Order: sequence, then C-alpha cells, then structure tokens
Amino acid sequence: HFEPLVQIPAYLKTIYSTFSLLIVFFVIFFIILSFKTSSEEYEEELEEKNRIISQKNSEVHDSITYAKRLQEAIMPPVEEIYNSVDESFILYKPKDIVAGDFYFADKQGDYFFVAAADCTGHGVPGAMVSVVCSNALNRAVNELKLVKPGEILDKVRELVVETFQKSHHDVKDGMDISLCVINQKTYEIAWAGANNPLWYLNENEDELKEVTATKQPVGKSEDYKSFTTHVFNLAKGAMLYLFTDGYADQFGGPKGKKFKYKQLADLIIANRKLPMREQCKILENAFTNWKGNLDQIDDVCIIGLKL
Repeated sequence: HFEPLVQIPAYLKTIYSTFSLLIVFFVIFFIILSFKTSSEEYEEELEEKNRIISQKNSEVHDSITYAKRLQEAIMPPVEEIYNSVDESFILYKPKDIVAGDFYFADKQGDYFFVAAADCTGHGVPGAMVSVVCSNALNRAVNELKLVKPGEILDKVRELVVETFQKSHHDVKDGMDISLCVINQKTYEIAWAGANNPLWYLNENEDELKEVTATKQPVGKSEDYKSFTTHVFNLAKGAMLYLFTDGYADQFGGPKGKKFKYKQLADLIIANRKLPMREQCKILENAFTNWKGNLDQIDDVCIIGLKL
C-alpha cells in the first residue's frame, strides 16, 4: 500500500469538482443555445418559404380568377339567352375556377344559334382551348354568316386546326359540341354534333328522342369527314336538351358509380312538365346529392330550351 506523494486538500477537491461541473454545465448550455439558435433560424427560414409560397399561390389564384372574368366575357350573359328563348335554362358548373366547357348563343334574324361545348381538358388548359374554339365559332357565325350547323362545325374545325398548326408541337386539342340552329318563325331545327348528341321531347310525349352526332371531335383527327346537318320540324312546346359529358360521368351515389345518361334521361322525363327553370334546379340538386362528398370530376354544361 502506497501513500500519495502529495495529499490534495479536501477543499481543492471540492473546487475541482465544482469547476468540472461548471464546465459541463456551460458546454451543455452552449449546445442547447446553439441548437435553439439553429432551430429559430430554421423556423424563420421555413416561415419565409411558406410566406413566399403563399404569396405565389395568391398571385396564381388572382390570375386564374381574372382569367375566369375573361372567359365569362366570351360567353353571352344568361339573361340574353333567356330573352331569346324565355322558357330555357343553362346549368353550368365548372370543375375548377375556369373551365373547358362553354356555352354559345347568338341571334341572327329569325335564327337562334345555341351550343354546349366541351373542350379538351378542364381548368386552365381547357379554358385556353375554349377561347380558341369559341372565337372560331363566333367567326363562323358572325363574320362568315354560316347558318347550317354542319358547315359551321366544318369551318370551326378548319380555324381551330389552323390556329394550332402554328405551333411547333403536334397539338390535337379541340372540342366536342352539340350545336343547334332554331328558326324561331317556322320551328325548323337544324343541328349538328361532334361526339355529343341532341335530345328532344315533344310536349305530349314521354319519350326522349336522340339525334346522334358525327363521331369525331372539332379538331385534328384521322380520316376526317364533314359534319352532318340534321334538319327536322318540331311543334311549339317541344323541348331540346344539349349537354356535355360531365353530368353523366360524375361519380357518386351509394356505390360511388357514374350517374350515366340513362339516369339523366329518366330525370328529364320525370320532370318534363315543369317550367324549364325548375327543371334546372332539380338537375342541379340531383347532381349535388349524387356527388356527395366526392370531388367533381369534370365541367358540367346542360342547356334546356322549350320552343
């Protein structure tokens, strides 16, 4: 057993232990302080990034909202259509702020032009295509003074393809459409469609009749053929329905399935004796109830007219 050469006093041991503890304490303190500073800097950086993202989102939202105003400007006011055909309705429900669906109406003498159109896509891309197609439709009717709907769609297709051919890319966008020209003096109906049909219902009948469309879009397509014009007469009181596919394709109901055209036709037939505006409310409520908590999958446009 060896004794230490130098005996360390007890008070020095206490000072040494206290000093060691202080060193450990300061090391821990500076580690915590450093971590807190880094955490605060990270939070500040995160807040700044969130602020920038929020600002960008706000700018995009404001731009799209303004684009909606521009898109609405290319479509006639609903009141203008109601003035031309008092017993009528337009059910128009875009999926997003702007839409690929649009409706068209114009009056030239005794002729009333009306259409429900569905352009490629929805949202911003669909809205951009809708501007091109709507402009072409306006030119065909107002500048070129075309009256036969098949000839109108042929010209619209030519104008749309010509517009997109200016791009270096192979753009095949276009639209499906149901276009009706009504002679309001003779009740002669001239109609043409691109993929979308026309439904009509005589006043004292309970069966919807369908006029089938030409199976091609208004746009670039293979094996292009001219659009067919269908001409027929209807009696006063007959009802016409033009629509896009958004309503029938909506998922919902107890099993999350598509609404489908059969159910839409049954709904129209069941409420055929009601005024057109009431029919519109029923269609809108049925769509909302069917959709439930599910997202709307596409733009919706249905036009109803009573001669």
